[in-house]
Amino acid sequence: MTNHSEAAGAPGTEQITLRNPSELAEALPYLLGFKPEDSIVLVALHRGRFGGRVRLGIPERPGDWPSVADEMAKCLIKGCEHKDGTPDGIVAFLCRDPKTTETGRQIMERLQPLAQMLRLACGRLDVPVVETLCISDDHFWSYSCPADECCPPDGTPLAASGTSVMAAAMTYAGIQVRRPLREMRARLTPWQTAAVPEQEHALDAAAMALVPRILAGVPRTEVADETLDLARRVWSRFGHLPTGDDMLETDLRDDEQLAHDEAARLILGLQDRLTRDHAAEWMEGDEAPLALRLWRALARRCVGPYGEHAAAPLTLAGWVAWSLGDRVEAGEALDMALAADPRYVFARLLMEACSADLDPEPVRRSLRKTRDERNVTPSEANSEGAVDGAGAGAAVRAGTGAGAGAGVNGEGTAGRMGAGSPGRPSAGDSREPAEDRVTRALEAALRRRGSRCAGAGKGPAQAGAHAPRRPQGRRRVGRQGTRRDG
Repeated sequence: MTNHSEAAGAPGTEQITLRNPSELAEALPYLLGFKPEDSIVLVALHRGRFGGRVRLGIPERPGDWPSVADEMAKCLIKGCEHKDGTPDGIVAFLCRDPKTTETGRQIMERLQPLAQMLRLACGRLDVPVVETLCISDDHFWSYSCPADECCPPDGTPLAASGTSVMAAAMTYAGIQVRRPLREMRARLTPWQTAAVPEQEHALDAAAMALVPRILAGVPRTEVADETLDLARRVWSRFGHLPTGDDMLETDLRDDEQLAHDEAARLILGLQDRLTRDHAAEWMEGDEAPLALRLWRALARRCVGPYGEHAAAPLTLAGWVAWSLGDRVEAGEALDMALAADPRYVFARLLMEACSADLDPEPVRRSLRKTRDERNVTPSEANSEGAVDGAGAGAAVRAGTGAGAGAGVNGEGTAGRMGAGSPGRPSAGDSREPAEDRVTRALEAALRRRGSRCAGAGKGPAQAGAHAPRRPQGRRRVGRQGTRRDG
């Protein structure tokens, strides 16, 4: 079998040599930082070292497999060319556990055509796939090895968790495997509990209270001030709660501290781009982890017809996670934000930047500059909640009748306030709008990177990067009627 090695730390530190498919299979969660589920994973090799990697969910329709294989191969190889040069080879993993009476071997056989498509797609770009493994039901199979002696037809059992050479070395280096992605996504998924009708009613009431105020010409800064001040009060409560390793308990405690009407007012308020961008300033220091917990909690409250409103808190969660160095959660949150609203520009740009392994510091600098230009220090921002009114206006859509919902679409174009409107700089104000500055910072960073191809991360924390998602236009029917997205 082909030997591969992975440096356990910086250059010059001890290296771990992986000698066979078994050790490759056991190393995968440590290469990614989490145990992949229903995933295609491609990992590049550069002179015996692991390099960039991409991961994407396995499409249910076999008819989608050829295009996915081609796109993942291009994404990884082109991304690596900009950073480390063309890979010498690629290791491919297909991960799927049985969900019914199907066995691991049957899954391996069903996915064999996909493994062949990945080999052909990489081969067309002149990079060989040196090993292809299927991992299912705590066993692995090699599609590249025909020998029954080392790769039996019923698969080879994986080593018990935490007992492999890779596990020992990664634990020593302080690198741990995160919980499965399904648990991470559950923290960001709207409720499906008995409390949903109450939260939905609160969202209806908040929408019907906010829209008339906006139509009456209430300055954006007033609504933004109220939203941000409430957000600070809520996440300050979180700071007094005990935290532990149990994510479910932490989330339940956070939910108990957030009333239905408070969640509704925050969700509706964050639909405004100006408010959202000022909220994004809580990205570092002691306030960032508390803000991240609030954004998760708000995403869980976007229930019923308000699912599209989750794009704002999900994008904020992705941004803060990325700023804190957690690219795995950032990728999941931004992926879910784009699923909620494929047209959400801030989420799309953040996804591209995060997946392309860019440094978030240019975005942080832009947000700090915006805050500084309001002549408010970080400590004053926490206590006073002063918010400048720069930026584009909000588009408002409202329903009528009992229970009709309304939203403020912060990424749309209709209904924008013109120059000189309340909360927007007049023509004589030369300051660049806050949201334009952040967007330009992201676009400039992507241009410097030289590629908008996502998913060529390099370290365990970056391996959650996804291959590019291409949301298709679809119809959503909610309380606002039918609209076309995409």
